[in-house]
Amino acid sequence: MRKFIILFFIGLAITLSSCRQDFVFEASKGDLSFSRDTVYLDTVFTNIGSSTYTLKVYNHSDKDIKIPTIQLGKGQNSKYRMTVDGMTGDNNRIFHDVELLAKDSLYIFIEVTADVAQANPTDFLYTDQIQFDSGANFQKVELVTLIQDAYFLYPKRFDDGSTETLPIGDQNIYGFYLDNNDPINGNEYEWGNDKPYVIYGYAAVPSGKTLNIHKGARIHFHADSGLIVGNGGTLKINGQASTTAALENEVIIEGDRLEPDFSDIPGQWGTIWLTDGSTNNEIDHLTLKNATVGLLIDNNDGTTTTIKNTQIYDSSQMGIYAKTAKIKGENIVINTAGVASLACTLGGNYEFKQCTFNNNWSSSSQLAVLIDNYYTDSTTNQQMAYHLEQANFYNCIIFGSNQIELLFKKSTISPETNWTAPVFSKCQIKFNNSNNSYTNNTDYTFLNDATNIIKNGTVDFLDIYTNKLMIGDDSAGNGFGNDVGVSNDLIGTPRVLPNIDLGAYQHITFPTSN
Repeated sequence: MRKFIILFFIGLAITLSSCRQDFVFEASKGDLSFSRDTVYLDTVFTNIGSSTYTLKVYNHSDKDIKIPTIQLGKGQNSKYRMTVDGMTGDNNRIFHDVELLAKDSLYIFIEVTADVAQANPTDFLYTDQIQFDSGANFQKVELVTLIQDAYFLYPKRFDDGSTETLPIGDQNIYGFYLDNNDPINGNEYEWGNDKPYVIYGYAAVPSGKTLNIHKGARIHFHADSGLIVGNGGTLKINGQASTTAALENEVIIEGDRLEPDFSDIPGQWGTIWLTDGSTNNEIDHLTLKNATVGLLIDNNDGTTTTIKNTQIYDSSQMGIYAKTAKIKGENIVINTAGVASLACTLGGNYEFKQCTFNNNWSSSSQLAVLIDNYYTDSTTNQQMAYHLEQANFYNCIIFGSNQIELLFKKSTISPETNWTAPVFSKCQIKFNNSNNSYTNNTDYTFLNDATNIIKNGTVDFLDIYTNKLMIGDDSAGNGFGNDVGVSNDLIGTPRVLPNIDLGAYQHITFPTSN
């Protein structure tokens, strides 16, 4: 009996399978629809591949169809590449007999790698089409991307296959020394504004050399890349005030991903490292974005690093990380960092006027300003103390999303000798001691001087999430400051005497929404 049952089901399966009919695909009639009629691929540098962009193709009919061809208009010569529902076709450029079920859709993924010489010489646009079928059933989707020429700086590759490296401490890192007479780029110690610079690895300024970055320069660092100014080397960033929203005279330093989705992603590249012994460094009208550490400033050779009219945004660790450094800063804005917007560590000598240090990183431990004068050896667990000569803040805003945005870490080794109490004159500071942890800590008693400090209060930034830290009419810092000799704000607006506003910007009246 059991054998008869098995035979019955085998027979039934054969009968059902013999009745099955394959899908019947009709030729496309040219009535496809698309998620967009033009795919704009964001700006890319010459010969650097783009991100991947998506086009969705719909078959709204009740028929299963077969699209005879999907191809790039320039065929195998196109600098675009695509896949169609995971298929690569003929060299990612031509596809035949693509099947699409009724009421279904397929995905096309598009990339481009092109040279600026292949773009339109008047507008530097490189264009093509995705073409569907031909004749009366022909349909198309336009492809457009802007190709930007650039100077490319990177380590040399030697005949044995090895690449140039830089000796840093007891290790070598992927990097190179700049060249006075590079055969392609010319003098690599003068960075101008005729076209952007794209750097792979760490570019190094050795002893006796000065890197001058001129107004309007645009610098792009690849992942794990940056700039090192060595012992005896000098960095001069010579930006100037701009008159338009294009920031035409500002020096802008950021990562090399130009897509809008990457505009505020932290940690896309390394740091600008002013090493121990670098000398006479000057920075003016700089906007720096998306680094791991924006400016890493070690103990200099006794000279002061001056930083003016500078904006540092979206650092994954610190905006400015100073270690036994000597810094004078004015009209500085730092916003959003994973650890601290400003970290003055291992002692040093600091003076900041008319600065805005804000941190809205989404954590419970981030700070706007950290000041310390020691570190603890991880092997011996012993403190190593350094002398904090001064840390003076005048007319500054120190704010953020946490309850406390200012923190001191003072060595217990001879604290009277190694620690000069920081000075905060006419500042607004976020410090909400809700759990009374600092009630008996004498280092913070200055916060109770209401004539000199606004503790908490309304800061009224325009938009912290888009790095617009201008203060509005309702800011408690309006007119609270003293004249400290910084006559114009970060964007060149004259400060109004005698009632000086706090922070890097003269306050503005925000536009009203309709």
